[in-house]
Amino acid sequence: MTTKSRAQVEALKLAIESERQRVKSASGTTLRHAFKEPGSTIPREQRLLEGHLGKIYALHWSGNGHNIVSASQDGKIIIWNSQTTKLYLGPAHSSWVMTCAFEQQRNEMVACGGLNNLCYIYRTDHGQVMRAMSELAGHDAYLSCCRFVDECSILTTSGDSVSILWDIEQDESIMRFVDHTGDVMSVALDPNSPRLFVTGSCDSTAKLWDSRVPGLPLMTFTGHDSDINSVAFFPDGKTVGTGSDDSTCRIFDLRCTMSINIFRSAKIVCGITSVDFSRSGRILFAGCGDFKTHCWDVTSIGQLQQHWTLTGHSNRISCLGVSPTGEALCTGSWDTLLKVWC
Repeated sequence: MTTKSRAQVEALKLAIESERQRVKSASGTTLRHAFKEPGSTIPREQRLLEGHLGKIYALHWSGNGHNIVSASQDGKIIIWNSQTTKLYLGPAHSSWVMTCAFEQQRNEMVACGGLNNLCYIYRTDHGQVMRAMSELAGHDAYLSCCRFVDECSILTTSGDSVSILWDIEQDESIMRFVDHTGDVMSVALDPNSPRLFVTGSCDSTAKLWDSRVPGLPLMTFTGHDSDINSVAFFPDGKTVGTGSDDSTCRIFDLRCTMSINIFRSAKIVCGITSVDFSRSGRILFAGCGDFKTHCWDVTSIGQLQQHWTLTGHSNRISCLGVSPTGEALCTGSWDTLLKVWC
């Protein structure tokens, strides 16, 4: 760190401490308590989605926040109406589906993939899944995650340590992103610029990429001691949240390329499988192997970290996601069930 950078950091620390003292003197409380206590707004289970016959491995909300697509070990994908029940159950062309995604602009396509190394794109019509319109082949190992960039392109990650940007209409790869040294487990798009994306890997690093710039990643984030299973952008696009097998979550700031907060609990002794932020960014949700969803108030730090849990599943929480509207959280589990929380 340069002398100028150190001076900037010290100036920020002084500004933060000054603001804490100002709030404390004005209201007789600390900055942490100047916000509404999150404990009073803990989400509650509102809907149980039953239909899968195997372990659920992935879920993803539609862009309008109405529907959810889920993928399971039973080889099926299901599109659900989050307010009522399932819309359609269809084969996913793989005996073990590990990822799925909803196209976010028109909500007329879904994608999935798994142990057969392929990514399938399906057209939907009023919730009904039609035949596969694209079959993307190029990975040398299982498909771990996929996300639509737009209606014409999609990103996929794989156990072959590679991420690929695809042209859906041409059924061909546009660009390959190669720098990880372990399985790439997760990908998340920058909410402000979908051409920027971050990946998390079993090499314990997360990397920021620009799909317009071939070659090496723009940034590499280190700090975790084990596999990174999930990554998610903070709503403002300036920070990234990660969940790892080291039982912790971290927030990395793109402006300083380093970890700015660590979320852990003595109660968590297993890996974090999935992470996402509330729409405001105030709450970090983390699915865990202990059958619980752990929640942290990101404004709390150190010994003052506020942490609580959502319980109800009877097996490992494998995936979760917050609705784009911010109105609900959905969790998926190896107990074959999805739960919607509000």
